[in-house]
Amino acid sequence: MRTVALSSRDPLRSSTHDAARVGTHDAARVAARPHPLRTRHHIVAPSLRIPDAAAASVFAAVRQRGAIGRDVIAQVTNLSIATVNRQVTALLDAGILRERADLAVSGAIGRPRVPVEVHHEPFLTLGIHIGARTTNIVATDLLGRTLDAVETPTPRGGQAAALASLAGSARRYLSRWHRRRPLWIGVAIGGVVDSGTGHVDHSRLGWTQAPVGPVLAEALGLPVSVASHVDAMAGAELLLGLRRTPAQASSSLYVYARETVGFALVIGGRVHSPISGPGTIAALPVTSELLGGSGQLESTVSDEAVLAAARKRGIVPGSGPGASMTTLLRTARQGDTPAAVGARELLAERARVLGGAVALLRDMLNPDDLVVGGQAFTEYPEGMELVEAAFAGRSVLPGRDIRVTAFGNRVQEAGAGIVSLGGLYADPIGALRRAQNRREAAV
Repeated sequence: MRTVALSSRDPLRSSTHDAARVGTHDAARVAARPHPLRTRHHIVAPSLRIPDAAAASVFAAVRQRGAIGRDVIAQVTNLSIATVNRQVTALLDAGILRERADLAVSGAIGRPRVPVEVHHEPFLTLGIHIGARTTNIVATDLLGRTLDAVETPTPRGGQAAALASLAGSARRYLSRWHRRRPLWIGVAIGGVVDSGTGHVDHSRLGWTQAPVGPVLAEALGLPVSVASHVDAMAGAELLLGLRRTPAQASSSLYVYARETVGFALVIGGRVHSPISGPGTIAALPVTSELLGGSGQLESTVSDEAVLAAARKRGIVPGSGPGASMTTLLRTARQGDTPAAVGARELLAERARVLGGAVALLRDMLNPDDLVVGGQAFTEYPEGMELVEAAFAGRSVLPGRDIRVTAFGNRVQEAGAGIVSLGGLYADPIGALRRAQNRREAAV
């Protein structure tokens, strides 16, 4: 994986700036009014669940285990060998599985004995994580692996111009991939998401009923799914991060913290996504004299809150490149200087507040599994012991382990990636057909 922060000379960023200077009015008009016939039926609700259709089960078995025979697929999926043979044949015909005759057991006769594996090289999906400050554009293969990722500041200004700029950046990024066929676009974003229409209300960005999905469908000529970013991260944990399929009745709580805070529930192998949008824990009551804030969780533990406290104590500069979490984290690891001690105190306090908040959520929901993610947890792993101690001290239920996300600081990438892959994982043949139809309609 290669993660690149876009410089002023990077073609993506330069062209984004050009779009802002030249033809902004036209781009904004297009973003505000996507062509209804070209975008109709191509906004697809994200599929953040363990798939159960026969083709999806077969594809999942191959994806998770590598090159395997049809008899093994039948064993792990509990499907009949006849059903497995039909589905494997369909997936081979579609081009997303391939046979590996070179791996067949010596002396085996006939195609059913030839192992199959995911034919991932010809394809990719595109994930876009739109954050309050930065946007990640991620290319993902059919195995869920990040092929490449770029990061750019989230465009400011009016929502129409911002969406036009993002769509232009994504289109130019896709143009680099000459040898892979793009299949799907997945967007993970904060705020309130209407997954059926792809529209988003995002107070931090000042967006109201922003047509995120329609703009991208129009610009890129592919099916688009849009999901709440914390739901997306929980979906990545469910579909890409677990080593075994969860029990049918099990539940999992995913808690996220960075610049914003949020949570998601996974119940029975499916991310619970209310029609009215995700709930919020931003206003969960907390107290911290050291970090200040308004007595609410997000305003106390966000990156900006921690940096404000660090600026007040003179640990980081008041402005400029040094006024960043990167500087604060580096300072905290520089021995026992007064600045280092102060930085560690702030990060320890953030860990304490987060641990207590996670305990309150756990006691209220009592999930079978508890996962935390986001850079507030992963960028300072030294603080996890403090999170766990605060959690244990605050929770009134029996002890429970806290599991840190499998994706570390790449959790935003993973979330956007799984939104772009969920439709394919749920219905491989249908997704390929939809992607082909969409591209033909866009020509």
